[in-house]
Amino acid sequence: MSSTGRMKLTRREFAASAAAFGAALAFGAKRAAAAPWRERREAYPHGVASGDPDATSVILWTRRAPEAGASSYRLAVEVATDPAFAHIVAHGATRVDASTDWTCRFLAAGLRPANEYWYRFTDETGAGSRVGRTLTAPAENDGRPFRFAFVSCQDVTQGACNAYRRMIHEDEAAAPEDRLGFVLHLGDFIYEVTWYAEDVPNGRKGTRRIRGNLRYPHGEKLHDYHIPTDLDDYRTAYRTYLLDPDLQDARARFPFVPVWDNHEFSWRGYQSQQVFDDVTRPAQTRKVAANQAWFEYLPARVAQPGSTSLDRFHAPAVQNAALTHFDSLGTGLEPNNLTAIHSLKIYRTLKWGRNADLIITDNRSFQGAQPPSDGLPNITGFPMMYPEEAVEILDGGRDYNDGHPPATISLGGHEIPNPAKDAPRQSYLGMEQKAWLHGQLRTSRKPWKIWGHSFGTLPIRLDPQNLPDALKANWPGAGYGAVNLGYEIEHAEIADLLKNERITGLAIVAGDKHSFWAGTFAKHLPPKPFEPVAVEFIGGSVISLGTAEAVEAMRRDHPLRALYVHDGPNGPDGHKINVTVRHGVRSALELARSGDAAAARALSNPELAPHLHFADYGGHGYAVVRVSADALQTEFVCIPRPLERNEAPDGGPLVYRVRHTVPLWRPGEAPRMLQEVVEGTPPFAL
Repeated sequence: MSSTGRMKLTRREFAASAAAFGAALAFGAKRAAAAPWRERREAYPHGVASGDPDATSVILWTRRAPEAGASSYRLAVEVATDPAFAHIVAHGATRVDASTDWTCRFLAAGLRPANEYWYRFTDETGAGSRVGRTLTAPAENDGRPFRFAFVSCQDVTQGACNAYRRMIHEDEAAAPEDRLGFVLHLGDFIYEVTWYAEDVPNGRKGTRRIRGNLRYPHGEKLHDYHIPTDLDDYRTAYRTYLLDPDLQDARARFPFVPVWDNHEFSWRGYQSQQVFDDVTRPAQTRKVAANQAWFEYLPARVAQPGSTSLDRFHAPAVQNAALTHFDSLGTGLEPNNLTAIHSLKIYRTLKWGRNADLIITDNRSFQGAQPPSDGLPNITGFPMMYPEEAVEILDGGRDYNDGHPPATISLGGHEIPNPAKDAPRQSYLGMEQKAWLHGQLRTSRKPWKIWGHSFGTLPIRLDPQNLPDALKANWPGAGYGAVNLGYEIEHAEIADLLKNERITGLAIVAGDKHSFWAGTFAKHLPPKPFEPVAVEFIGGSVISLGTAEAVEAMRRDHPLRALYVHDGPNGPDGHKINVTVRHGVRSALELARSGDAAAARALSNPELAPHLHFADYGGHGYAVVRVSADALQTEFVCIPRPLERNEAPDGGPLVYRVRHTVPLWRPGEAPRMLQEVVEGTPPFAL
C-alpha cells in the first residue's frame, strides 16, 4: 500500500489490524531488504499460492525447501500491479523454518478491491520463487457479475490434473470481465489412503496406473493400501501433490478458497475416529496432525480457538481415546475428541460484492458415526441399493417420526428390531455450526447465498419396485432403493427455514461424488410433497475414479448389469447408471433392449427424480459459476477420463459443456432451472 493510502485506516490502525492476522505487508512501495530477485524454482519446488481473498487483502503462500545446513530462511515478499514488478505496491518479510515444514502464510493487506496483482518471494541470497498472480474480491457495493470455478477430488497417484490445464487455458483466453475470481476447492485435495505399485497386480487398480509418487516415511499398511500415522506423513502427502505441474500452475494463477472433505484426515471415520474393517480406532493425534498439515499447505482465513493468527498452527496436546458419550447431534463429548475437532475452525463466510455471500461449512469434523445396523440383513444382488424406508429410520435415530421411532423395521416380510431407536440422529453440522449456518442464511442480504458443501445434499435413489417380477423377487423393500440418502432431518430443518422465513437465492455447490449433478433441494421427494426451495450443483472429480468407471468391472452375467453398464461396440460403459438414477429401471432396460434413447426416456418414472435435471456418474472436470444480481449460471466442463497427463496447452479435448441457468426466484416461488447443451454429448445424463 502506498504512503498516500488506499484504505480509510491510519498506519497505527492498519498495523494493529494486520498484527491480529499474523504477518502482513508493510506500508510503502520500497523494496524489502534482500538480494536482487532471480528465479530459482527448484528452491521453491511446491510453487506459490494465494487464498481467501477479501476486498483489500489476500493470503500468500510458498515453501522454501531447505538446503543442506539451513536452519531458517528470511523471505522478502513483494506485491506488484504488473508481472514485471515495475510498480510494487506492498512488501514485507517473514521467516520460515522446520517448525512449519518450511512453509509460510503471509497476509498481503492494503490492496484495492477487484484488482489483479502479482507476487513473489525472495530469500537472503536472491533465490526467488516463481511469480504468482492473485486477485482481490470486489467491494461490498460492487454489483458487477463475477465468476468462480469449483473443483474437488484430485488423486494424483492415479491420474492427471488435465482439468486445471483446461481451466487455465480458457481463463487466459477469456475477456478480463469473464475471468475467474477464485477457485473453490471443495475437498479431497489429497488422498491420504494410497497404494504402492508393488502391492497391487501389475501396479494397477482397475484401469488406473499407480504412479508410486506418494510414499510415507512412516505410514501404516492395511490390506493393500497405506495410510498416514503422524504429521510427517500428512506433510509428505501435500508435498507430493504439490509437485504436480498443472495443480501448481493453477495455484499460481488463481486464489483458492479451500475446505476439506474426508481424505484430508481419514477415508473412513468420523470426527477424530478412524473406522477400518468395522472397528473404530481412536485417532485424535492423527486428526490434529491432519489439521496442522492442511493449515500449513492451504492458505485460508481459518484460525484456532482463542487465536486470530493466520501464520502458525499450535498443535494442542491430545491423547487417543474412544468416544462413549454423545450430544443430541452425535458429537462425541470425550475431551480429547473435542480438542482435536476444534483445533482448527474452517467454516466461514466470504463476502463477494453486492451479489453473493459464500458460506462454507465443515461437514466432516462434527459428522456423527454411521447409524447402528445390528441385525439388519445385507441386501445382496442389488448393488448400491438399500430400502429407502429403512435408511430413513436409521438416519433419524431417536428423533425419527418426531421422536417416536418404530421398535422394528420391516424388511422382506420380517420385523427386525430397530438398532437405531436410541441412537442420535445423523448430523454433519453439529450444534454450534448448525446454529451458525442458520444464522448466516437468515441474516444475509445478498440476492445469492452460495453454500460451499463438501459432499452435497441431493438424494439419489433407484426404483427396483418397477423391475420385472423375476428381477425384483428378492428385493426386501416396499419401494425405492436409496443410493445417496441421509441427514434427512438436518436437511428438512434447512428447507423449513428457507420456506418459513421466505429466504430465496440459496445455491449449493458441492463435490465428493466424482460426478456431475444439477438439481433442486427440497424437504421431500415423491410420493411425499415435493417443494423445491433451493438449487444445487455437484461437480465431477478432477481425477478420482467415479461410479461409472467402477461398475464397468461388474460381472457380465449379473442379472441387473443392464441397469449399470452399457455394453457397446467399444466395450463396457458405466454411464448407463445415469439413465437408471435419472429415469428409472424401466428406461434402463428399454435402452438395453432396443438401443433407442427416446423410447427409453418415454418410460421415465416421473416420481423417481423430479429434483434431478442432470446426472452424470462418470464425469471429470470442473464447474464454472457466473453470479449476477438476477441469475446464477453454472457450466459443467467435462473432460475425458484423466488416466494420463495431456500436455496440450488446453489439456486435451472436451466431452461436453452443459450450462444451467437459474433466474433469481421470489418468496413463495419454486426455483427454475434452464438447461443448455453448449458443446459435446453428455452420455445418458439428460
